[in-house]
Amino acid sequence: MSWDEFSDHKPPSAAQLRTQAQQRIQVLTDEGYQLTPIPTGSRNGPIAKSFWGKAWCKHLEAFSDYEYRLPRGRSYVRNGAVVDLKIGPQIVTALVNGAELYELSVNIDALDPEKWAAIKARCQGKIGSLVELLKGKLSDEIMSLVMDSEDGLFPKPQEIHFNCNCPDWADMCKHVAASLYGVGVRLDESPELLFKLRGVDHTELITLGSAVSDLTKPRASRRRRTLDSAAVNDVFGLDLDD
Repeated sequence: MSWDEFSDHKPPSAAQLRTQAQQRIQVLTDEGYQLTPIPTGSRNGPIAKSFWGKAWCKHLEAFSDYEYRLPRGRSYVRNGAVVDLKIGPQIVTALVNGAELYELSVNIDALDPEKWAAIKARCQGKIGSLVELLKGKLSDEIMSLVMDSEDGLFPKPQEIHFNCNCPDWADMCKHVAASLYGVGVRLDESPELLFKLRGVDHTELITLGSAVSDLTKPRASRRRRTLDSAAVNDVFGLDLDD
């Protein structure tokens, strides 16, 4: 049972959420806080726009554990209620505007080493560059691998642990739900943050041979400046003749 069901106060409207959030951002900024808010989004359409952002949100929505709270979280994040959200190794911290300004954290377990090793083994030689990886330009085989609900990159509900100082007694409050959607928006901007959350290094999915090959492709195929073998030797300390 949640606090909302006992409170005599009506939940804030969308317009109130937007106004209050902007006011609180201004006050905190004036006080010297370095905030990274999730921008107000459109009322319709997907919250995230990129491959990784959409995949994160789709993954969350696939679990019945979160079914009740996610809709309120979507409304909050669309209306700019997440006034600060920061992502570090295996942790998300956030300030979310509601009846008051609430502080929360979401801890995410590191990816199991055996699962990460299996993902790396199956990806070897199948992802051409870091650009392709971070833009989500992957083959169907690799996409199904990284998005697998059991053995992929995304955390399962039992691997997500959250704490919010709001009075909501539900397992997941709407402020946590809004922050989880906010992570999807952040992945639009910086998809490498997913790997930081899971405690793994995304560059390990790219073989050194693929990286060197990409750097030394002819200009016509890459449409950018080409490095010759000598330049690659200087940068990487490699003897390509060997």
